[in-house]
Amino acid sequence: MSKIYAGARLRRLREERRMSQAELARVLAISPSYLNQMEHDSRPLTVPVLLRLTEAFGVDPGFFAERDTSRLVADLREALAGEITEARVTSTDLADLASRMPAVAQVLLSLGRRNQLLSERLAGAADGRDTEQETPRSPHEEIRDFFYRRQNYLHETDLAAESLAEEIGIRPGDVLRALTERLTDAHGVRLAAETGDRLHHYDDRTRTFHLSNRLRPGQRAFRMATQLALLEYGDELDRQAGEDFPSGSPARALARIGIANYFAAALILPYGDFHAAAEDVRYDIERLTDRYSLGYETVCHRLSTLQRPRLRGVPFSFVRVDRAGNMSKRQSATGFHFSRAGGTCPLWNVYEAFVAPGRIHVQVAEMPDGQRYLWTARAITRHRGGWGEPGKTFAIGLGCEIRHAHRLVYSDGLDLTNASAATPIGMGCRLCERLDCPQRAVPALGRPLRIDPNSSGFVPYPVEDPTGVGSGSAPTR
Repeated sequence: MSKIYAGARLRRLREERRMSQAELARVLAISPSYLNQMEHDSRPLTVPVLLRLTEAFGVDPGFFAERDTSRLVADLREALAGEITEARVTSTDLADLASRMPAVAQVLLSLGRRNQLLSERLAGAADGRDTEQETPRSPHEEIRDFFYRRQNYLHETDLAAESLAEEIGIRPGDVLRALTERLTDAHGVRLAAETGDRLHHYDDRTRTFHLSNRLRPGQRAFRMATQLALLEYGDELDRQAGEDFPSGSPARALARIGIANYFAAALILPYGDFHAAAEDVRYDIERLTDRYSLGYETVCHRLSTLQRPRLRGVPFSFVRVDRAGNMSKRQSATGFHFSRAGGTCPLWNVYEAFVAPGRIHVQVAEMPDGQRYLWTARAITRHRGGWGEPGKTFAIGLGCEIRHAHRLVYSDGLDLTNASAATPIGMGCRLCERLDCPQRAVPALGRPLRIDPNSSGFVPYPVEDPTGVGSGSAPTR
């Protein structure tokens, strides 16, 4: 067992319970000086002390475990880009802050984003633009963070959906019948064909649920399950959305829909059954899509939510990206993070998926902090059905930390212990710390360029070496 240093969390927990060091020391059967050393990370938490803490405070041992702070550090780097450029703080400072005092780091992050917003509004006012309606993040970004803060798992919602699935008899191959009977018998809702361009529409006045004939059975089931969530779970949807967002805000309305969608996935793919099936086939996505007659994206997204205490699946990150690098969906049960601003990494295998649609691409990738991941990616295309009408093409990425990779069928034949075999990727060129990357699209943040008109190199944006040796040369045109 590795040593656990969690002084800031221990101190905060003690202060929240309004206990003095002497009082807590008595509970833990240690001396106050020993407790003081643990709170200042001079000593690690021992197993006996950890067990007493979990018993005394009623917290899970994972509360004190080392946390993945890569996303928080990336957000700090983005929000405090100016301070990094001026060398007022370093990436090491931010990593240390995120690890030791995450609550302080979150406050600093909020202040940094607020400062960015004020700067944008001042610039807009100087240009004569109305900036009153500008916000630092779009409602969709706020919803993404809503689920990220919950590790993409809603415990009460998942349990409620699983209970309903058992009550109405949700089984693979029999989902549409069970949903139809529940909508009809419990809510007086009848199904009808949607004749317009909409994929579905619910008329509350006539209690009619219209579904397009273009939808495949799995898509029909998902929309029916979502409507069932809105009808049966409406008050709880409001309560959960209200935890983070004010009444009447666009983010709250979107959160309500997002939670209803989560309920729908948990209803047609009940946690216990789906978790067992995923473990049985070693997370083979195609075998799961065949078993449940659902789409590739739906199965991947559900796999990213398997984080029930004492019955956890592999913690996945889930992304949906288009050819231009726009990320329309991004949920994670891990700390994997890409920048909000600018593009993502062109070396990431989600872009390779567009070259060979329908085939699952596998990649072992390493982030700048040394964390390695196993990523699967596959391109999917949707059409409305008419000749000549544009469709929608996305790459669906599903990744996990390398320590979980052996549980996936996609790791077979790979040398997971060979770090040199991993593809070095980053969180977007603007924030990436890989100074020698030949694929870099913009200069490194906070590093002066080394400009030499008499030489050129393979690296497009070489930087000055603080030792004076230099790191490549600037490109000549």
